Amino acid sequence: MNPGTASNVHAFDKRLLARMIGALGDDKTIGRIALELGQVFGELLPGIYRAEIGHDIAIGYAGFKTGLRNELVAGLGDGVLLADVSLRNWCQDFQIGCDSPVLITLVEALLGAEPTSIGEPQPRSMSQIEIDVAVPIFEKIADVLHTAVNAPGGFEPAVSRPYNSEARLKPDPAIEDIHAASIDMTIGLGPVLSTFSVIVPQSVLLKTQIVPPKGAGQDNKAKSEWTEQLEEQVRRSAVTLEARVRLESLTIDTISRLQPGDVIPFHDGQDVRVDVNANGRELYVCEFGRSGAKYTVRIKDTHGSEQDILRHIMG
Repeated sequence: MNPGTASNVHAFDKRLLARMIGALGDDKTIGRIALELGQVFGELLPGIYRAEIGHDIAIGYAGFKTGLRNELVAGLGDGVLLADVSLRNWCQDFQIGCDSPVLITLVEALLGAEPTSIGEPQPRSMSQIEIDVAVPIFEKIADVLHTAVNAPGGFEPAVSRPYNSEARLKPDPAIEDIHAASIDMTIGLGPVLSTFSVIVPQSVLLKTQIVPPKGAGQDNKAKSEWTEQLEEQVRRSAVTLEARVRLESLTIDTISRLQPGDVIPFHDGQDVRVDVNANGRELYVCEFGRSGAKYTVRIKDTHGSEQDILRHIMG
């Protein structure tokens, strides 16, 4: 190849190539599919959530965005919970993201709080217990999508355990990003209005025909098995307890001279008071004792009702 020939060689337009192979669509086509899917979410999810948590949930279509997938995921921002999802015979890798405030509010509602009395939480990373509760919330979004896209074969969506957005692995620069679309939905509970998004490769959306399910909004059960599952997950989540015993007051000079083997007496002379807490929240007042070879504490009083204790732990 001589210099003159080399000067006539130009890189092929990647966007044009993506359009030619069906990996990139025009906004009108993507927007129509996103709207149809958003209408299904808006029709089905309010009835599901109303039946399963006993509160009115507002769901609305909030539009769509297009771009490279990694940029769309990063654009969801901080304080977002993410899950990686696959649905055989439709899409092997797509994402669901949900703002944390509405998930925090749902936890409060499951613990007995009236949503209208809950102040709007600030977006933040979520605890492992809150993530436990969020698992079926993401699964229901995936289930509704599964019904709408009617993927052949009857396979169920596989949803990863949700994780905080800052925990997402950084993209491998050696792997070329793909064109995707983010279908954005508002989700409101009481005074809290958040957003959840479903981010899907455009190559998948362009081959998708949205099928509105029959019988939408007809589930009027007062409390479903899903609600019981959520409540059970809250109650069965493991929590580390700490017990504190008040010791005799010592001078700084004495404390500085303590050596292994020295003994510090308890402050209480008779029944030794022990304060038990979890996540820094006081739960119980106990007394110190022994059972065989093990030291124990016996609960004498609690800091509030069962619901109060659950809220303390969740907070």
